[in-house]
Amino acid sequence: MPPRSPPGAAAAVWRKLARMDWLPLLSTLAGAAIGIVATVIADRNRWKREDAKEALRLRLDIYTQYTTTVKVLGETLRALAGRDHPSDDERALALREAFRESGIAIASERMWLIAPEPVVSASNSVFHCLRRICDGYIDGAAVSSPEDHARWEARGKAAAKMRKLMREDLGVGPLAERHST
Repeated sequence: MPPRSPPGAAAAVWRKLARMDWLPLLSTLAGAAIGIVATVIADRNRWKREDAKEALRLRLDIYTQYTTTVKVLGETLRALAGRDHPSDDERALALREAFRESGIAIASERMWLIAPEPVVSASNSVFHCLRRICDGYIDGAAVSSPEDHARWEARGKAAAKMRKLMREDLGVGPLAERHST
């Protein structure tokens, strides 16, 4: 059996607690709570900033991959179309193979998964412009012919719009002049 407190001991403890100054204890507890909450909020804000930076880096990588692939594919199509080929079928095969192996499909899919809708729409327009350029060469259009020039002009305008939207999404100011053909 536990030892019993002398009669009135509990009452004495309560009287002592009643006389105790609670303000320092409550202030300490409130300060600790405020400190914990402030730390949690600061950590959460830091994580959000880090997530935003990582998302921006990811979009920059995807945009760079896409614009580079577009540029290289365009140059490749133009070079292949300007070469002599043993037959029209071999020319068509070389152009289709270049389009397929360029990586544009992978770059386009990454764009569809990550980029905001306006950038996806603009990049899809560029993709279809390149497809029309390729199909034009397959159908026998000569490099620098009026129809070829019109297709390249459409591709240039679509690429300029796409880059403008990409720069806006990345928080970069607009370019003063057009750098794409």
